[in-house]
Amino acid sequence: MKREVSANLDVRVHATSVLEFQIAVARQDRVELDERIDFQLDGRGIAAREVIGPHGNRIHVLDCPAGYLQVRYSATVLGAARPEPVSDHDRVVYVRPSRYAESDKLFGFAATEFGYKPSDPELPARVSAWVGRRISYLPGSSAPIDGAVETLLSSAGVCRDFSHLMVALLRAVAVPARVVAVYAPGCVPMDFHSVVEACVDSTWQVFDPTRLAPRSSLVRIATGRDASDLAFLVNHGGDITMTGLWVNAFIQGPLPHDDITRPTSIG
Repeated sequence: MKREVSANLDVRVHATSVLEFQIAVARQDRVELDERIDFQLDGRGIAAREVIGPHGNRIHVLDCPAGYLQVRYSATVLGAARPEPVSDHDRVVYVRPSRYAESDKLFGFAATEFGYKPSDPELPARVSAWVGRRISYLPGSSAPIDGAVETLLSSAGVCRDFSHLMVALLRAVAVPARVVAVYAPGCVPMDFHSVVEACVDSTWQVFDPTRLAPRSSLVRIATGRDASDLAFLVNHGGDITMTGLWVNAFIQGPLPHDDITRPTSIG
């Protein structure tokens, strides 16, 4: 499978800052990348250092003076990664509450709604379908600091809110679950997208309660506990304004049909 992805960011840096960008495709076995990333400050190249994290995450760190910063990333992605097994460490980390997936506040609700059957392989699909029915996709309805509880109460949000709620509900009934930032061919509106990976029979399977894009075409960017691990731009110490963001993702040939009844892994 061949996919073409890109991201363009324009940022006005008002005061010297350390910026972190997480927009590059994750490093994975059996996935070939032909990519380019470029940082230009006031029309001149500026170097970033790459930090490698777990699950192939890649963070580009930039010590950036004041000025107008343009970031351009593009990649051709070939191949498909093997389904990732769930490690013992994963089983510990991804059942804990986290900043935006406050599973400790949802224990009683989740157990009442879905039952406490963490070994049930059908449970993640049921939770995904429930979130998709209960939450309306409504851009602008949530704030960047909102977590799963706010989403449950408001019944509206965007992809990250759907993901946080699903992850929190699964963790509340002891199913390891995590959030994945992806490039998503076919996603409308096109943007960085957020989906969920849940432990099913000791393998990470992908679920998208928004159903905005076919799961088999997704391209992994970053994997973590919640949006605090996955932000495409983080600012430390300075003052910035993002003035432009464009994301594109295409697949060679027609988009695949997504049979939501079948288990799928991010390739």
